[in-house]
Amino acid sequence: MENVAKPWPALWSLVVGFFMILIDTTIVSVANPRIMEGLNTDINAVIWVTSAYLLAYAVPLLITGRLGDRFGPKNLYLIGLVVFTLASLWCGLSGDVTMLIAARVLQGLGAAMMTPQTMAVITRIFPPDRRGAAMGLWGATAGMAVLVGPILGGVLVDSLGWEWIFFVNVPIGIVAFILVMRFVPKLTTHTHSFDVLGVVLSAVGMFLLVFGIQEGQTYKWGTVTGFVTVWGLIITGLVVLVLFVLWQWLLERRGGEPLLPLGLFKDRNFSLGNTTIMAVGFTVTAFPLPTIFYYQTVRGLTPTQSALLMIPMAVISGALAPFVGKLIDRANPRYFASFGLLCMAGALFWTAALLGPDTPIWMFLLPSALQGVANAFIWGPVSNATTRNLEPRQAGAGSGVFNTTRQIGAVLGSAAIAALIQSRLSAELPAAPAGAPVGEASMGGVLPEALHAGFSTAMSQSILLPACAILLGAVVALFFGKPKSVKGWGGRSASAPETAKADLNT
Repeated sequence: MENVAKPWPALWSLVVGFFMILIDTTIVSVANPRIMEGLNTDINAVIWVTSAYLLAYAVPLLITGRLGDRFGPKNLYLIGLVVFTLASLWCGLSGDVTMLIAARVLQGLGAAMMTPQTMAVITRIFPPDRRGAAMGLWGATAGMAVLVGPILGGVLVDSLGWEWIFFVNVPIGIVAFILVMRFVPKLTTHTHSFDVLGVVLSAVGMFLLVFGIQEGQTYKWGTVTGFVTVWGLIITGLVVLVLFVLWQWLLERRGGEPLLPLGLFKDRNFSLGNTTIMAVGFTVTAFPLPTIFYYQTVRGLTPTQSALLMIPMAVISGALAPFVGKLIDRANPRYFASFGLLCMAGALFWTAALLGPDTPIWMFLLPSALQGVANAFIWGPVSNATTRNLEPRQAGAGSGVFNTTRQIGAVLGSAAIAALIQSRLSAELPAAPAGAPVGEASMGGVLPEALHAGFSTAMSQSILLPACAILLGAVVALFFGKPKSVKGWGGRSASAPETAKADLNT
């Protein structure tokens, strides 16, 4: 047998790549104006630079999670890392927007291969009763990436150019590859039959649903082309996903092995955790948009300056998360998760109340700090509670479901906040051109002073949507049950290295 794997170096190795791919979901937003200028394109085309990545990222997660169980999470992660890194290089070298969009699709596919494997490895190398700190680190990474993306994007774009938001991934990807090869153990694989029909139904259903929701605002929730409409795509996607679930149920009853084991949802915490993380994904994607618009169009801040207002959130979240992680193994996770979700709701309601044309900028640092506390208490406890009761052979499937629901929440949040901002701007700024895309508000520099009050009110009202969504998540988290003792891990007498050793290939 090879040397016993050390779980913490393995986790840190995975976190490097995980952080990189999550940053790419937000870093591009601040570079859109420069990409438009550099590639001589328009706002509709440049929106697809982000949309294509999110679509290619969200759709395959169920499948790639299961493939990790079958072929080994380390192998899938490394393949995805290579694809993502090479696609990043292609993005930076793109000479036109079509090439950039194609490269972003490839990037998204690489990210989809990597993401489920991070949670799957944590679930398998850390015993359930000692997994809290590991999930705390994983959660802090996810939360920090959402915050760091706009800050790093602003700095790179302002100093080196938009290409460098992609070039920076290349050295990070190389370092991550070396670390994973060195420290992540080669875990035993579990033989799974390949549910071809399930793969097709899940991919088609997810694509239609995510595309419809994500691009609804672009097509004004009407016709996409010919007889194809946005609502037609969404409804068809839902119907296909219902057929997918029915097929999974039928296959399970016949003794087959479905792509999505529905038995996972018999665990209360798994079901509640997926509902909660969807609300979290919705909120963390939705709330930055109205605040960034406010900072830049009303207060005249640069992208970098507006992103720097998130620093208290990033610093406090990173500092607190490890301590929270050490505590969540000793108590019911609902106390931590509910507290964090309520703090996030409070911070967003506070921010909404502050959005006015004359509010001192420094005051926005206070709710930002509260959001940092919230993030530390949300990601680790929710992810740990959701996956703690899973058996090792279900790690990939469970991780795929968890990350899929998080991404669906993010897509819903992005579409909903764009539609709401447009609606509130029309109501509060009746003189604005009807149907003007939301993005145009952020492209036109600082608004005339006469419009500051109305614009601020519209952004304030828009933030109430993610605030209510995260409040709903807090209510759901109150029903988390006390984690069960999971068989097959050796109990508390088994150390993390011993558990890893039992799971390693010889």
